[in-house]
Amino acid sequence: MGQGAEPRRPQPRDGELGAAVARAQDGDEAAFAVAYRIVQPGLLGYLRGLVGEDAEDVASDAWLEIARDLGRFQGDGAGFRGWTATIARHRALDHLRRQRVRPRAAALEHDALELPGRHSTHEQALESLSTERALELVRGLPRDQAEAVLLRVVVGLDGPATARVLGKRPGAVRTAAYRGLKRLARQLGTSGAGTSGAGAEEAGRREV
Repeated sequence: MGQGAEPRRPQPRDGELGAAVARAQDGDEAAFAVAYRIVQPGLLGYLRGLVGEDAEDVASDAWLEIARDLGRFQGDGAGFRGWTATIARHRALDHLRRQRVRPRAAALEHDALELPGRHSTHEQALESLSTERALELVRGLPRDQAEAVLLRVVVGLDGPATARVLGKRPGAVRTAAYRGLKRLARQLGTSGAGTSGAGAEEAGRREV
């Protein structure tokens, strides 16, 4: 593991999820239903951030592909979350292309110069992301920031897994997540002492 590697933060039900997936691969339909119930809420939240009201339809398409290709999956519960998020993302991007939705413009660099300090505004923003209003605000972020935040917070992936889903380097994903969370913290009106400069950026990146 390199210097920038991040420890995996297991989700509470990852063990149960991994066991359910293994049984489902052996043909246990009830186990597949268990895996669906564990993964679907986060996956749906991610898709709502990408395609809005069409999330249910895109999720249905994604689950059809997940079910079809389940035998090819290799990994544990956390890996299954990442694998399903990758499939859902591809279906969402296909949907957006069909709808002829143009990508949002990238944010100006000066919008992201101030990064939150430890235990500061970003954590308060995280706590608010379960609300519908917050999801709407996430959809207003530049695409790279929105996806990084949704995959980290809503789907529950760690940094390296998020980077794999997005096909980017972990450092770029960390930066995008912090820029997005900083903007969300401002928009949500959360309070907390922010810090700026290289030291704040390094401290902040260790927290996400």
